Amino acid sequence: METSITNDIKVTVETIYQPTYSKPLKNEYVFAYRINIENLGAHTVQLLRRYWHIWDSNGVEREVDGEGVVGDQPVLKSGQSYQYVSGCPLVTDMGTMQGHFQMQRLDNDSLFNVEIPKFKLIAPFKNN
Repeated sequence: METSITNDIKVTVETIYQPTYSKPLKNEYVFAYRINIENLGAHTVQLLRRYWHIWDSNGVEREVDGEGVVGDQPVLKSGQSYQYVSGCPLVTDMGTMQGHFQMQRLDNDSLFNVEIPKFKLIAPFKNN
């Protein structure tokens, strides 16, 4: 599990290899990741966008940029948290992801980025 705190927003990431959806003989490896976002600050914020860098272990990099997360743009008051699960396919049995969320303080409409810590996507059989 990886955690970071940026501008009073705590982001925690946990990854889960998905053997049911993966096909190693076809170089298809699917990972799920659970992200928890917690507002440790005093201001109400809204998550507007997400931005990802995704690397396969063969050096191929992809970027993903889009509105919200899993079709949602959650609003977090002080002390509230939001959790979601999404997935990422790779063509190798390990890789990494990292990125940021673009957030907005609702009291003054200021925008800021919140770091998503770099985390590893590793098929369990790779650890043996």
